[in-house]
Amino acid sequence: MANIVSIESKPAEGAFASPPPQDAKPVTAAGAAAGQGLQVTERAVKRIRVAMAKEGVSPEEGGLRLGVMGGGCSGLSYSIKFDTQPRERDRIYEFDGVRVFVDPKSFLYLHGMTLDYEETLMRQGFNFINPNSSRSCGCGSSFSS
Repeated sequence: MANIVSIESKPAEGAFASPPPQDAKPVTAAGAAAGQGLQVTERAVKRIRVAMAKEGVSPEEGGLRLGVMGGGCSGLSYSIKFDTQPRERDRIYEFDGVRVFVDPKSFLYLHGMTLDYEETLMRQGFNFINPNSSRSCGCGSSFSS
């Protein structure tokens, strides 16, 4: 899984979040109205599913954990990893059979964001398209709100 951990925040250097790319179709979470919580594109769902299978994480019990922690060049850093089960106070989203867990503290910063996956000749990895990000560093893995 080490070959896909390129985490970016959009915009990389600007002050305003750009919309997801035209070909990035968001998948609405089961039980959630469009625009609430967070969105995950079809490309990201497919890549998460492949990586979960590779890591041996059961989609019925486990999922992808998205979070925010203090640190990084701009003050906050994104966290992305697999978890075998949700925690007690997690918000749980399901996108086409893939579960995403977000703790309450991180949800304050991730609410309204879209998780996309990009694979080009220059780079590959997940992109956090976060409207709550007012500034990010050059590496794209940290932000401030």
